[in-house]
Amino acid sequence: MVVTLGGDGTILRASSLFATCHNVPPMLSFSMGTLGFLGEWKFDEYKRAFREVYMSGSVAGDRTPVLDNVQSAVADEEVESQMGPTGWSSVRGKSMGSTRGARILMRNRLRVGLFTPDGELVNTPTNGNMADIEGPNGRVYAMNEVLIHRGKEPHLAVLDVFVGGRFLTEAVADGMIVSTPTGSTAYSLSSGGSIVHPLVPSLLLTPVCARSLSFRPLVLPSSTPITLRLSPKNRGREVEVSIDGKNMGQGMAVGMEVRVWDEEIRHGKNDWRGGVPCVMRRTIGVTDDGFVGGLNSLLKFNYPFGAD
Repeated sequence: MVVTLGGDGTILRASSLFATCHNVPPMLSFSMGTLGFLGEWKFDEYKRAFREVYMSGSVAGDRTPVLDNVQSAVADEEVESQMGPTGWSSVRGKSMGSTRGARILMRNRLRVGLFTPDGELVNTPTNGNMADIEGPNGRVYAMNEVLIHRGKEPHLAVLDVFVGGRFLTEAVADGMIVSTPTGSTAYSLSSGGSIVHPLVPSLLLTPVCARSLSFRPLVLPSSTPITLRLSPKNRGREVEVSIDGKNMGQGMAVGMEVRVWDEEIRHGKNDWRGGVPCVMRRTIGVTDDGFVGGLNSLLKFNYPFGAD
């Protein structure tokens, strides 16, 4: 299990450590930053958080999906009385009901590949910011978004956008964002993109300061591949590619493509493949995934003017 203490950037940093891995360990995140939209737990709940995870009885490779609330306050009291001098070891796997699973939210990632004009996958060393993030096959995974931006160039980037293998438009903008639902509350949101629930299987295509006012953000099915190709009309030599806020060591020259696919998540018996499993809080007697509460308390969704 991975434990993060900090804000959303800390969670992204932890996820980037597994950017070339198909499987990511369960992530237990404590919100100690300025916003913490992804941080599920408050630090003063650390005893409860670790107890729920430990007593779930889960083992390596056993990642249970979001479950019904099977734990009650009465059960909590019974567990406390059972501990005795042996500690938690005697009750491991007994406090969460017959399912014995902690409440997990699987967050999809993006598969990202950079290709030459000839269609060859680029596999180059990265700079210090992205050390060890590129895998042997050149593809990496993004939890929030992949961003193509003009970087230090003063000119707008010109990109040809393909959706599902078909040409969509020529985008003239500061950049383009392809985001996961998790990343919909990050850079994509600041650029005018939609807020998407993390359980909705989708990809977000969001322009950054597009020249055309008619170019609006799109929400696409997760099964739709997206290709962004640097047009010969681009005035600069190259643009930059960033994954979850970190620049790749390889710039994107004219004719090169960034291809983005949604990560496939497969589920077998006690076996998850893909995704970032995040340990969620259990709310006694209330069905709550934390998403609505995050919108209200952190983003002040539809907050009235002049309210305290």
